[in-house]
Amino acid sequence: MPLLRRYITFILSLTVLCTLFVSQSKICQAEENSKANLLRIATFECDITPPLGSPLCYGHVAPAKKIVDPLSARGMILLGSGQPIVILALDWVGANNGTQDVWKNKLADALNTSTERCAIHCLHQHDTPGVDLSTSELLKQNNISGVMFDEAYVEDVMNRSVEAARNSLKQSQPVTHIGTGKGKVKQFASNRRILGPNGKVKIVRYSSSRNPAAIAAPEGTIDPYVRVLSFWNQDQPLAALSYYATHPQSYYGRGGVSCDTVGIARGLRQKSLPNVFPIHFNGAGGNIGAGKYNNGDPENRPLLAQRLAAGMKQAWESTKKTPVSAKEVSWKSKPVLLPLRDTLDEEKLTSILENPKARLTDRIRASRDLVYLQRTEAGKTIDITCLQIGPAYVIHMPGELFVEYQLAAQKMAPQNFVCMAAYGDQGPGYIGTKVSYAEGGYETGRVSRTAPEIEAVLMQTLRELVGKQD
Repeated sequence: MPLLRRYITFILSLTVLCTLFVSQSKICQAEENSKANLLRIATFECDITPPLGSPLCYGHVAPAKKIVDPLSARGMILLGSGQPIVILALDWVGANNGTQDVWKNKLADALNTSTERCAIHCLHQHDTPGVDLSTSELLKQNNISGVMFDEAYVEDVMNRSVEAARNSLKQSQPVTHIGTGKGKVKQFASNRRILGPNGKVKIVRYSSSRNPAAIAAPEGTIDPYVRVLSFWNQDQPLAALSYYATHPQSYYGRGGVSCDTVGIARGLRQKSLPNVFPIHFNGAGGNIGAGKYNNGDPENRPLLAQRLAAGMKQAWESTKKTPVSAKEVSWKSKPVLLPLRDTLDEEKLTSILENPKARLTDRIRASRDLVYLQRTEAGKTIDITCLQIGPAYVIHMPGELFVEYQLAAQKMAPQNFVCMAAYGDQGPGYIGTKVSYAEGGYETGRVSRTAPEIEAVLMQTLRELVGKQD
């Protein structure tokens, strides 16, 4: 009997050990799976306020005479789902053509990712630098230098932003949930294009207006909501990305560098939530401005900012949190060749550029047109990208895009939370809908570099990125 008891005891002990081993193996495997699915975020920023005397708005307005508000570059890096995903927002009127290429290459090299996984967007405030390295090079070839932006400043901004991005990796934090919420922004946005009885644009209601007819006209087609996508580590909010479609300026052209309404609203939210890193993006606001509610008086700037901040607050308070992991993150990129406007005449544009007696602003504009004409004819594409994270889609678009594209994207995925950042590469200029080119008006009648066929191209691209394909 003693021998039998010892044998039974041995068998039981062995069984317990095997059970513990299997259990421990499962725990280790679960931990490994958890690490493999761990999503992390790093955020970074740097001051990009230009020095006094710097050209603003591509050299089309008065140079910097005073600093009203500091400007910033703000970005985030998502880690854990393939190569890092980098999204950067700038307090600039534009970062176009070769500027996009150079900056994305720098970010990709520093962060061990690809340029296709980098998105750079501007908030489009007009009393800020407008940077186009390709156009600047063409102007130099015609003995015109330093008129669009301060070159040393731009190189410094790029280098410091990349270094800030690299350093931020040391402080990356886990992401366990995302938050989605939207809030209505009251008495800010209105459509700029007011049609007459003949279906043509009768009034262009710019960002400020004193025209009684423009003020009395309805808001028109807008997206009244600001959307906020937030990143959380359990109950701790880490970052909040906001998206609102409008031209942001209240007044401009007087030499006062300013982050304007959107930057002030962003700052107000940061004061309310000091531990949450805010990044704001301009949506498809090419045909949207504040003209119905803004007469251009300086005191309207803080009022408009407060209205946007109130919408952001409502979006934050309505936030719905959803658990996420790295496996629920995807990044789609589609290179697109945008149809070229047939009104761009290379011979005429060259004659303006090369004419020393022509106005400087006309020569700058001709150079910008030529650069886009030549790059498109050479087959140079623009990447349109989409970040999907859980129930949220974030679409990154080029140009001064009309709001109809944003509204269409939302309808393509009605069960999801769809955000759009436009004002990426603004080489194409304004991007209207097909019908808008026949309606005339400033945006599509004068300054768009794309053709009416653009609508079919972009709608199909949106369907491929967020909706069902035909």
